[in-house]
Amino acid sequence: MDNTQFLAACEKELKYIQKCEQKLQKQAMVSDVSWKKALESVIPYKIYVNLRAAFATAFTIIFEKGVDVIEKTYNKESLIKDFEEQNHAVDKIKTQRELRRFRNKVSKSNRWKSIITTAEGVGLGALGIGLPDIVLFIGFLLQSVYEIALKYGYDYKKPEERVFILKMMSAAIQKREKWLEADMEVDELIKNLKIPDSDEIQEQIGITADAFALEMLVMKFIQGLPIVGVVGGLSNPVYYNKIMDYTRLKYHKRYLLEKKEEIK
Repeated sequence: MDNTQFLAACEKELKYIQKCEQKLQKQAMVSDVSWKKALESVIPYKIYVNLRAAFATAFTIIFEKGVDVIEKTYNKESLIKDFEEQNHAVDKIKTQRELRRFRNKVSKSNRWKSIITTAEGVGLGALGIGLPDIVLFIGFLLQSVYEIALKYGYDYKKPEERVFILKMMSAAIQKREKWLEADMEVDELIKNLKIPDSDEIQEQIGITADAFALEMLVMKFIQGLPIVGVVGGLSNPVYYNKIMDYTRLKYHKRYLLEKKEEIK
């Protein structure tokens, strides 16, 4: 198959990605349920401040000290080899079917981890523990995102990749206009990813922590209450799946656009 046909295959796959993006956008446009809005209005501002600080601390700790620990939970070399083999197959066969096969293989991974986040969230929630699970939860999220990055051939240790990951995680949980704005920023990074300085990384950590704190405020507050804490704990897999779906979609889009550039 020549490059013209492969370019057409990439375009078809990008149209599929566009439909998935439209579906995510539609979901992001749905307003929060009334009881959540009502409860959010009476939660003390200090709770939000503490939650934002907890998320920012979790991201900073894991980025600075947790990567080596996370890498012990999966076979990095095997994931890199899987990407090389799959990428070689795409370059050799050059069909949408092979691109779809690549996408489906990645999408089937990490599914079981939502079960772990459920057990972890519900367990701590039943004990009336809300904030202490944040580092653990962010660790689960980044572990899965790192695996997805490796499966598409990207090095999550690079500063620019960290910013991209933080931006995706932030966008994935936003609502309405904020989702639209954050999604546009992610797409802009896909087209023009630059090496950031340390201040930019810290700034993005703050932005992402703020998004998590605002979106998860009510559920984390509930999780901190004995008896009803189980309800808050059940929110963990919801956010986990939302972030993984968005991350897989954007990494696949980035991979496709880079394939198009290689053809040109």
